[in-house]
Amino acid sequence: MAELSVPLAAAFRGERPLLVGLVEINLPERDLLLIDGAGELMVGNRLFVGRDETYGVLDSIKGLADTIGDQAPTLTVGLIPASTAALAALLAANVQGSAMTVAIGCVDIATGLVVPSPYGLFAGELDVPTVTWGANNRRLEYKCTSVADRLFLTQEEYRLSDAFHQSIWPGELGLAFVTDVETTVPWGQKLDTSAVQTRTNLPWVGASTGNRT
Repeated sequence: MAELSVPLAAAFRGERPLLVGLVEINLPERDLLLIDGAGELMVGNRLFVGRDETYGVLDSIKGLADTIGDQAPTLTVGLIPASTAALAALLAANVQGSAMTVAIGCVDIATGLVVPSPYGLFAGELDVPTVTWGANNRRLEYKCTSVADRLFLTQEEYRLSDAFHQSIWPGELGLAFVTDVETTVPWGQKLDTSAVQTRTNLPWVGASTGNRT
């Protein structure tokens, strides 16, 4: 448990630790702070509730797991909206992309307070909402993508040139006086390949040849 805070690690090693799931969704107008049960809990100086009077309750958390692969982790958070208006508000276009986190904490039974520094299990953003209608219930499930998903953005439109650089940071002259950043190759003309080149991104690292380009 080296990654846990000292108080939380000690609480988890206790005889009967009382665990609590904490979900925070940063909606455009305010933060939605929910626990996976009834009641209310203070986490630091913020109040997490089992039922938010405006938006409803937390229904489920699916997909939490440790994985290794070429895909960013995702999970699904289920909510039971308090009203039709709450459902409409949670489906609004500006809600998509809202930051959200899932953490696990431990309640000190003696004091009723959450042990400091809950352990973060997931950090990401709301992605795709799905509404499920039943005979006596109405559920909203949000597929959430991890912040690691941004690592797969190729950003192929980026250019190492002064014009592009200043289009992002106007007035920043870091590339204004750099030469040979862009090399123009005339179409249809024979290139000069007589120079000796050393390539470090090929199997023959360090080898030199006059014919490799």
